[in-house]
Amino acid sequence: MRRIIRATATLALLTLGTACSGGSGESSGTSAPASGSAASASGTAASATTGGASAAPFQITEVAAYDEPWAMTFLPGTPYAAITQRGGQLIVRDMEAGTDLDVDNEPEVAAGGQGGLGDIIAAPSYEQDQRIYLSWVEPGDNGTRGAVVGNGRLVIDDVSARIENLNVIWRQVPKVEGEGHFGHRLAMSPDGTYLFVSSGERQQFDPAQDPGTNLGKILRLNPDGSPAQGNPLSDQEYPSDEIWSWGHRNPLGLAFDAAGNLWESEMGPKGGDEINLIRAGANYGWPKASNGSHYSGEDIPDHAEGDGYEAPKVFWNPSISPGGLMIYSGSAFPEWVGDAFVPALSGQSLIRVDIDGTSATAADQWSDGPLGERLREVEQGPDGTIWVLQDGGGGKLLHLTPPA
Repeated sequence: MRRIIRATATLALLTLGTACSGGSGESSGTSAPASGSAASASGTAASATTGGASAAPFQITEVAAYDEPWAMTFLPGTPYAAITQRGGQLIVRDMEAGTDLDVDNEPEVAAGGQGGLGDIIAAPSYEQDQRIYLSWVEPGDNGTRGAVVGNGRLVIDDVSARIENLNVIWRQVPKVEGEGHFGHRLAMSPDGTYLFVSSGERQQFDPAQDPGTNLGKILRLNPDGSPAQGNPLSDQEYPSDEIWSWGHRNPLGLAFDAAGNLWESEMGPKGGDEINLIRAGANYGWPKASNGSHYSGEDIPDHAEGDGYEAPKVFWNPSISPGGLMIYSGSAFPEWVGDAFVPALSGQSLIRVDIDGTSATAADQWSDGPLGERLREVEQGPDGTIWVLQDGGGGKLLHLTPPA
């Protein structure tokens, strides 16, 4: 097992220039989420554009670089963070020593397009049993692919790391051809009772409205991957009994706020990227409603009051291509507690969304220096500082801290 020590460089960026506009290209306790009726629409979004460029009350440190990093999570009770790379390699980083370990026994992934090794989160019991949840793309028959979720133990010592007893507990059905819109983001409910999984519609459009598939849906599962009781379609057969909400295109971010509400960032078509408050049984409209249009230029009806679809709380047109989502709860930046942070791929910036209860408004957008690149992931560290992963080959790990 090799140990890699990476160089560190610090950039103090206290004033940022004009934000880069988004493009249309895509890339590769007992708190309960808010609930509502599938037939009720929430009207139009609160905000259609991100606020202008803002002075940044943080400094940025370039910490390391990785090969197509996709997701990051801090492992409770340890000095480690785990970082996935789309091509299939899982990395464990000692955040105190500044060293990296390649992890042995990762799953074999079907890497290509937007798919490969995906999200990783620690189970609520991690400090006792080292259990993690991991998502990735696996091949099927006749050139098909689909996302899966597995759980196992991530065992780490001073010189090695490995995954033990990794078992698949959930699959996208059906597997289809193509390499886009897997989604496969993961989130645990605040009380540790449920596992939520985002499932993209795999660029197939109609499955997002079909309850007979789990494509284009947010799923609520038990920790073992079985459908949770009380889901909106729990009286129907698998996979309908997994579904929490539907009408999603490419959901690439899931995060709970302190009140137990589940928020989602979703990549729209040409325009129409969204921040949604996820309600049980709600239909978010895709492909019947969107504030964007098809890449061909064909129009899609906008979300409108009374259309039967849940409208986004915030949308962007032009696109920003959201890569993930984090809701801040730390002490390093107390003025941002409860707000959402969105890494933008085509938008090449980090965006703050002001959340007030169940309302949201696009706020700051930072894009100078290393934030002015395609950004894939944003995470909060144990000390409340913020970590960002750039997208692509040589994507840098950035550390945002209060100014000295």
